[in-house]
Amino acid sequence: MTASTTADLADPRTHTDPGRFEMWRRLRTEDPVLWHPVSGPGRGFWVISRYEDVQAVYRDDRRFTSERGNVLDTLLRGHDSAAGKMLAVTDGERHRDVRNTLLKSFSPRALGPVVEKVRARARGLLAYAVARGETDFATEVAERIPLATICDLLGVPEQDRPYLLSLSKTAFSADEADADEREVWRVRNEVLMYFSRLASIRRAAPESDMISVLATCTVRGEPLTEEEIVLNCYSLILGGEETSRLAMIGGVRELSRNPEQWASLRDGSVPVASAVEEILRWTTPSLHFGRRAVEDVVLDDLLIAAGDAVTLWNVSANRDESVFPDADVFDLARTPNKHLTFGFGPHFCLGAFLARAEITAVVEGLRDLVDTIEPAGPALPIYSNFLAGYRSLPVRFVPRS
Repeated sequence: MTASTTADLADPRTHTDPGRFEMWRRLRTEDPVLWHPVSGPGRGFWVISRYEDVQAVYRDDRRFTSERGNVLDTLLRGHDSAAGKMLAVTDGERHRDVRNTLLKSFSPRALGPVVEKVRARARGLLAYAVARGETDFATEVAERIPLATICDLLGVPEQDRPYLLSLSKTAFSADEADADEREVWRVRNEVLMYFSRLASIRRAAPESDMISVLATCTVRGEPLTEEEIVLNCYSLILGGEETSRLAMIGGVRELSRNPEQWASLRDGSVPVASAVEEILRWTTPSLHFGRRAVEDVVLDDLLIAAGDAVTLWNVSANRDESVFPDADVFDLARTPNKHLTFGFGPHFCLGAFLARAEITAVVEGLRDLVDTIEPAGPALPIYSNFLAGYRSLPVRFVPRS
């Protein structure tokens, strides 16, 4: 790395450091395309931190592929065993065909009944939390909305959901900085095994859920393989549970720390839709995504060689001063707000509409039920080089009269 930063971006502790946003500002200014060596497996990776460059690489699925890893863990290993099977790490015609099959289930019309359940669930959990006064918003509210929603979508039985939540929290992030990597991989395999069993049940007796769609659909006349079904369920849990939950938690933390912003939302001065977009920009739960160069590419006068790993840091792009004036200010009225929280281009997040609906339900519930939001203890971070957010957020809700 250059003199502008010595932080190890592969180390989860880097992404909880109070100085990390200043680090990203320096990178955008001094080294927007930076080579990052590593001491472990893999020879290193490029760090792309400027909005314009991040967007350009997302858009270019001809010269940059996701099929050799789309996050640091798999990029540094040099391969992803799910390549060509899981939508997130599949490119080209196969990606388009499978994505178009799933899009029908993610349309606003198809998701109407799911969104109604989201609103009811969020309102009920918030009403209970407000009645108690003091609560851990992360575990008592946010943890119980996105997973239940994606489980509704997938058709996961009610009795299995606590088990699946415990697995997903270990599989994708950690409560401590030095997580046991073997335990993480064991848990990820357990998630896959669970969906393999459920897919077998749905294939024999389909219902009106996403697993049944995956288990019974055909793409170009051929059914999906068991691996494709299981891996896409795994991807939906990651995309549909962790990111929405962490955005909700981070959003409420900022509202408790910015009473003037909360007042503008509560009093109707700021539209809910605008507030939701700023929460998504500010929290950026998925720190980065990655690609591998298929051919030599020149970016910012630097040669990215064919085969090089390239990481696209949403967390930096969403603070780029050239796109977001006063980028380090939490501003619920910000417009336009073309953040990259859901990515960009061919791999734009399939569940973006649902994630927005979940966060909207929470924001509307808070606006209607709560007068003031106050911190009631320290927020405890998760540790990950892929996800950002908090595992615990004690707050005090004063109800509206």
